[in-house]
Amino acid sequence: MIEIRPIQDADYAPLLAIINEVIERGDAFYFDVPFTPDGLRDYVRSFTAAFVAVLEGRVVGGYVLRPNHPGRGSHVANGTYMVDANTRGHGVGKLLGEHSLAEAKRLGFSAMQFNAVVSTNTGAVELWRKLGFAIIGTVPQGFRHADGRFVNLHILHRDLGERGA
Repeated sequence: MIEIRPIQDADYAPLLAIINEVIERGDAFYFDVPFTPDGLRDYVRSFTAAFVAVLEGRVVGGYVLRPNHPGRGSHVANGTYMVDANTRGHGVGKLLGEHSLAEAKRLGFSAMQFNAVVSTNTGAVELWRKLGFAIIGTVPQGFRHADGRFVNLHILHRDLGERGA
């Protein structure tokens, strides 16, 4: 059974391996340079909330949440998600997505928006659509794959209901 819980100090090392594997693949994150341990800690701490997915005592994924924009845009959440390559396709992303929607609502966000979902990351696009997100815009050739191809980026949005409800 997969447990989703707040990040702990011991989780940073396995999460570092996961995020750097995604960066190395070059098909989902803007980042093109691997994180250092301190860089990952700083990145995670810049968010409002951070959670990991644990399977049989092993961190297999995680997500972070924060306001999409400051000030007058702070009622809309934004998140970053990652799943271990060996665990992809086993429902971890769905559980993280569902958990993050509930957590964003609990934190008082009224909506969630993703500014950069790579169009060729069909698993992610399909997952977010199943979880109620709509593609509200597309940035033509807004992402450069590691292989040099330029592909579209989708902007996704989902209402969470009344603010703070």
